[in-house]
Amino acid sequence: MPIPELMNAVEITAPGGPEVLKPVQVAVPVPAAGEVLVKVAAAGVNRPDCLQRAGLYPLPPDASPLPGLEIAGEVVAVGAEAGRWRIGDRVVALTHGGAYAEYCRAHASHCLPWPSNLSAEEAASLPETCFTVQHNLFGRARLAGGETCLIHGGSSGIGATAIQLAKAAGARVLTTVGNADKERFCSELGADVVINYKTADWLEAVLAATGKRGVDVVLDMVAGPYVEKNLKALAPDGRYAMIAFLLGAKAEVNFGHVLGKRLTLTGSTLRPQSVAQKAAIARDVEALVWPLVTAGRYRPSLFRVFPLQEAAAAHTLMESSQHMGKIVLAV
Repeated sequence: MPIPELMNAVEITAPGGPEVLKPVQVAVPVPAAGEVLVKVAAAGVNRPDCLQRAGLYPLPPDASPLPGLEIAGEVVAVGAEAGRWRIGDRVVALTHGGAYAEYCRAHASHCLPWPSNLSAEEAASLPETCFTVQHNLFGRARLAGGETCLIHGGSSGIGATAIQLAKAAGARVLTTVGNADKERFCSELGADVVINYKTADWLEAVLAATGKRGVDVVLDMVAGPYVEKNLKALAPDGRYAMIAFLLGAKAEVNFGHVLGKRLTLTGSTLRPQSVAQKAAIARDVEALVWPLVTAGRYRPSLFRVFPLQEAAAAHTLMESSQHMGKIVLAV
């Protein structure tokens, strides 16, 4: 089927709430050198999409203004030097924006084979979370088998991925959640200790669960008032990986914890990283995570699928924090 000139997409009409997301028709993008054009079957919804919509996530100068950072679909055109991919290949991809659309460009090195045991919606939920967790929990924080980790927001898309991948690596997993349904959800994913932060002091619970030693690794998307408590929750030589600031980017902390326990603090976001850096993460994900996916040892957790034109409703659900696992748009 020939590629049309126009496609359906969802754009951000102005910075604001979910209502600023509107269906539109725009020109189909053309893949540049090193890129492929994908006919999108499904696209994942992520917190950075909401931040971009609200005007709080500045776009890199070369990014698509359309929201969306991950897709599953079929390659329908290839630019020069597109490497391994050919027209007709089914792929998932970490995108540089533009996923809320019928067609999307992606760098060839940021694409991975669509696992044959997954639906389009399941496959589309993989890239952003798998890239983030693999790079931060294992690459930067160096979580290893036999260690203990604390994952905040265990029922989120990132949290659900981190729990499963940490367990597959042989780690003991502690996680925090905000209600009983989310406690059950995380326990079913394999978390060893699930702490409801609304009914218990999570720091006291972490120390009790570790015999007051603390955890080897913290994966934190909350920040703000959690930072000082995370430092207290870490064991000697512990590593703290920060990936978001849901409760604020500033905190008052006692850095005596860092010196006294020889702690390592690290953090990253995906989007500003270079093509080469993201390509390196993609290679790690394909080598280390994809075998778990194809073997069924890691399974995406889908909470709800919305049609593309209902992206605003998907963002409303995301910002309510009532979901458990991933929210996806069917295209």
